[in-house]
Amino acid sequence: MNKLLALTLLAMSYAHHANADTLLQTADQEGDFKTFLQAVKTAGLESTLNDKGPITLFAPNDAAFAKLPKAKFKALMANPTELKKVLSYHIYPGKITQADVSAGKVKSLEGADLMLSVTDGVKVDNVKVVGDEINADNGVIHIMSAVLIPKG
Repeated sequence: MNKLLALTLLAMSYAHHANADTLLQTADQEGDFKTFLQAVKTAGLESTLNDKGPITLFAPNDAAFAKLPKAKFKALMANPTELKKVLSYHIYPGKITQADVSAGKVKSLEGADLMLSVTDGVKVDNVKVVGDEINADNGVIHIMSAVLIPKG
């Protein structure tokens, strides 16, 4: 029985690695990141989310994008340079799991500091992380309840 269990776990592990999913593919499969993925494509950041990693992605879900004023969203989508800056602010070039989070700063891919806190749940720049983290082969996704806007 133990041998069968070990073989099953080994086969599952192999199958998982045989179908390596990047952050981009994982976000697409989750289904609640349609607007984010559209923005990533517009900004030309697909290759960044397909990179080897590790990468931490603080990804706003569709509900988070819906909270943005329509004029702000349209302006961002019409300006790929500004959109890339905003989306790069959601990316940390390293892996931070929810268990790893402690209060402090980390530098985003955009170059500005992200403020992490653990008071009343995990927050990034006072924006709540919702749900469980989603693991991909090249990093981890934390679902954000709002779009993070870099200061300045």
